[in-house]
Amino acid sequence: MDNAPGLLIWSRLLGIRSSLLIILSSLMLLKVLKSYFNEKKTKKQRLPPGPKPWPIFGNLPEMLANKTTTSKWTHKLMKEMNTEIACIRLGNVHVIPVSCPSIALEFFREQDAAFASRPLTTCTELVSSGYLTTALVPFGEQHKKMKRIISNVLFSPIKQQWLQHKRNEEANNLVFYVYNKCKKVNHGGLVNVRIAAQHYCGNVIRKMIFNTRNFGKGMEDGGPGLEEVEYLDAIFTLLKYIYGFRVSDFIPCLRGLDLDGHESEVKKAMGIIKKYHDPIIEERIKQWSDGSKIDGEDLLDIMITLKDANNNPLLTSEEIKAQIIELMLAAVDNPSAAFEWALAEMINQPELLQQVTKELDNVVGKERLVQESDIPKLNFVKAVIKEAFRLHPVAPFTLPHVSMKDTMVANYLIPKGSHVLLSRQELGRNPKVWNEPHKFKPERHLKSDGSKVVLTQPDLKLVTFSIGRRGCPGMMLGTTMTSMLFARLIHGFTWSAPPNVSSINLAESNNDMLLAEPLVALAKPRLATKLYQ
Repeated sequence: MDNAPGLLIWSRLLGIRSSLLIILSSLMLLKVLKSYFNEKKTKKQRLPPGPKPWPIFGNLPEMLANKTTTSKWTHKLMKEMNTEIACIRLGNVHVIPVSCPSIALEFFREQDAAFASRPLTTCTELVSSGYLTTALVPFGEQHKKMKRIISNVLFSPIKQQWLQHKRNEEANNLVFYVYNKCKKVNHGGLVNVRIAAQHYCGNVIRKMIFNTRNFGKGMEDGGPGLEEVEYLDAIFTLLKYIYGFRVSDFIPCLRGLDLDGHESEVKKAMGIIKKYHDPIIEERIKQWSDGSKIDGEDLLDIMITLKDANNNPLLTSEEIKAQIIELMLAAVDNPSAAFEWALAEMINQPELLQQVTKELDNVVGKERLVQESDIPKLNFVKAVIKEAFRLHPVAPFTLPHVSMKDTMVANYLIPKGSHVLLSRQELGRNPKVWNEPHKFKPERHLKSDGSKVVLTQPDLKLVTFSIGRRGCPGMMLGTTMTSMLFARLIHGFTWSAPPNVSSINLAESNNDMLLAEPLVALAKPRLATKLYQ
């Protein structure tokens, strides 16, 4: 009798447990049935071609079994199926990769409004501080608010002109840094081009936002200090994982387990970035609040002083912090990757280097350094940049677009919630569009009438900057940064392979779209010494 209450409680617990198991089993069965009937329905309307999915898991088993990156597996699958649009089901999400310009235009010109959202993922939520930013945020009021601020204020032509002297300071520092590498007694002239290009890009956007090049003392030769190295490593860690493939993004019940370690890596990188950003931002907000600062000198000041219709701050401190991280992410990888690839290609084709140098000498001369005002006249320089974007894109796919309704594209059903990916890699290397697609030929972008080369490509035969409602608001800045990086380093130095190296190895990394090995090249000054000081 003494055990009766305990037995009663135990029997009730068993009953509850059994009920929970029945409920969970029922929910799982309903999910399978819903998936089955949805699949039957969508089959009638014809999805794009793709491998037959498993119940619940879709094509995740095949993807996880492959020994290459998910992007390489996807491109291989599309080639095997001989299709330029596919449907790969991951969990219950339809992923739609596209490698055809005309189909891409149906998505992002004719039906742009339907594909203006972004997916919800663990890493994007962390990086955007709960979707407070622009590029990573699903379509809605927050996205529209932040995009208006970036397009109409931060990256407006007036503000870009206002900040030109800061960009020029960093272009000067880049030349100074490479020149100092040339003067080294040991290994004189050998330059790690990836480091130089990436840190130039980081320096430019940091100077524009925080009015500083270094978080610490930096190096006397103009190179990055320990703080900048740690910081930029963290930025590139975020770029690696933002839309990196995670099973839990497609099987929500696995969220929180961090099976692949991405979440912990992103949190660690965010901690490093915030260590450098937050004290500067918080101190600056305090200075404006107490009146010790009254004049704006950079983009941070602009963001802090923006007011709404009631004269209240337009942006919270959390929005400012999150958006600054996103601006950093957007600025550092595309220009630096394009320059590293282009220089490697041109070292192996020295006649191209000679042609670029000749144009620079004709436009700029040898008595001064290249300025932003020279860029419109540098047609062949821009052709080289565009060819680098075409053949060697910074990433295999664009950021994913999410469909906000069921719709038809290219006579295929694209269900609501689908993730649409434009293949930067295959659009730029499509043999139906490009003659000798795997050869680096900048002259293909020159116009017979001599008209100016522009880096944008609205017909989507290649992707330089994103278009449409989710288009890149920093396109003008990106064009300027990339052009100055190319022009300053090619105008200021001759470049060749290192001693005892006959040519640069152009092998692509197995893990991303960069060179397998960072480009190390021999630089020699070609202008008057006074210009490097």
